[in-house]
Amino acid sequence: MTARIFQPTKTAMQSGLSGSKKWKFEYAPEQPRSLDPLMGWTGSADMNSQIRLTFDTKADAVAYAERNGIEYVVQEPKVRKTRLKNYADVFGFTP
Repeated sequence: MTARIFQPTKTAMQSGLSGSKKWKFEYAPEQPRSLDPLMGWTGSADMNSQIRLTFDTKADAVAYAERNGIEYVVQEPKVRKTRLKNYADVFGFTP
């Protein structure tokens, strides 16, 4: 039972970074999903895949995993580069 600790990225529909500052803790799937032959739904008997915890800091999430004896993998977020621009640069001509 391995868990993944990560910071989610912003969705494509967002322009701001709301909801991407917290750290998420979720279990990796232990068994693959199966297809229901009657309805066509996908499902799994893995109950741990439904658990998603949210922490304020990475240290809190790591401490939770170590306190409960859960193996974990930390995925560091990619650093977003910000470019400082002036309003006039939008209308500038660069050959």
